[in-house]
Amino acid sequence: MPHSALVYIAVGLSAIAAIVFALRDGDGPVQTADAALMANDPAEMQAMLEGSMKKLRFHPSPQALPAVGFITDAGAEATLSDYKGKYLLVNFWATWCAPCRKEMPMLSTLQETYAGERFEVLTIATGRNPLPAMKAFFDEIGVTNLPLHRDPKQELARSMDVIGLPVNVLIDPEGREIARMLGDADWNSDSARAMLERLIGADNS
Repeated sequence: MPHSALVYIAVGLSAIAAIVFALRDGDGPVQTADAALMANDPAEMQAMLEGSMKKLRFHPSPQALPAVGFITDAGAEATLSDYKGKYLLVNFWATWCAPCRKEMPMLSTLQETYAGERFEVLTIATGRNPLPAMKAFFDEIGVTNLPLHRDPKQELARSMDVIGLPVNVLIDPEGREIARMLGDADWNSDSARAMLERLIGADNS
């Protein structure tokens, strides 16, 4: 066999070896993109939910989000794509919303328990919600660790077809909607925690 052919074969084998090494998780088995996706199979995630958490509906495939902004608690403009790289639980709420008052402390507990590089709860008040009223709302229910983001003209809510409150939207690290819930639920339940723990850890490769 010509020397040049041997060189090409050696280069090809080296490239394959490099790809396999890059896909390995330490000394564990080879990890693939398909394996990571299968770990978060929508049907399996849906089957984990019990009680009021069954209102959370996983989409058969991820859905793109609009590039519409909102106002952060610091007064700056941001978009949901600014949070790519982690799972988001985006909660649309309002100061007049009674179910929001019941649900918000549970979301606060999720933030306290799971927030970090892989997960964050993002609370966005949509519609006419004066900032002092928003602060009073949080003070009255003892929530101190969730953001006071605003969507005053409901531009983000309308672009995401948010009808009724509260609405919770799960977003994957690629910035795509993977599940949605209309109404409040027991986010402190074992079902909710098991689902989130699997979701957050599924592609921990």
